[in-house]
Parts: sequence; structure tokens; C-alpha cells
Amino acid sequence: MGPLLQDQVCFALYSTSGEVTKAYGKLLKQHGLTYPQFVVMMGLWQNDGASPTQLAKAVGLSKATLSPILKKLESNGYLVRESVPDNDKTKSMVLTAKGREFANEGEHIAKLALCATGLNETEVNQLIAMCNKIKNNL
Repeated sequence: MGPLLQDQVCFALYSTSGEVTKAYGKLLKQHGLTYPQFVVMMGLWQNDGASPTQLAKAVGLSKATLSPILKKLESNGYLVRESVPDNDKTKSMVLTAKGREFANEGEHIAKLALCATGLNETEVNQLIAMCNKIKNNL
């Protein structure tokens, strides 16, 4: 009775996302990072100095969810909050030397996680395109 789990796109995405997150978690544990923290770091590597609002939009998190992640990354020495000139209310999230240096290790971690999926480059590109299409249509 009812829809079968194995026939649902939502369940395939949900369960796969959980497994990918676990794979990243194992790789990130030695660095004291969680997957959401790593996602935020990736966002900063692409847009160092972003405001929390810009960063939240880029990584798909609410500002309320992002705030404790930023605090943890700051306390771990990966970023600092700096005032924006001529706007004391706005802060920019700026990578520290430690945060910038971790980018190389982050790239290695991402490659290891990708290899664990067993997908080739063509399949990866197709999967990303399909996920983006779903996200954009919703």
C-alpha cells in the first residue's frame, strides 16, 4: 500500500545524501570538521570575505543554521570576522592562513569522497546536472 520507497526520487536523493555525508564525515573527522562546516569552507574558498548572508545563500543554509557553524570555524582558527568599511553592522567572513592552507587538503578530501562513490567523470557531471535541474525546478 502506498508508494514504494525504492521508486521515489526523494528517497533515492535522501538516502544517498546521507551516505555521502557519512563518507565525508570519516575523512573530515581527523581535522575536527563536520560536513556542514566543510561545505561552508568550500563556500569561503570560492568567495573569501563574503558576508554571512551571501555565504548562507551560496551554500544553501539559513543564517540561523550558518551562525553556529561560523562560530565553530572561527574558534578553530579557520576564519575571522571583520567589519566591512563604512558599515559597522555588516561583517565579512575572511579565511585565516590556516583556512586558506586547508583548501589543498580539502581538495584531496573531496577527491577521496568522489572516488568512494565509484562514479566516473561523465557520471559525476550527469549527476550534478540532474541534481541542479531538480533543484532549479523546485
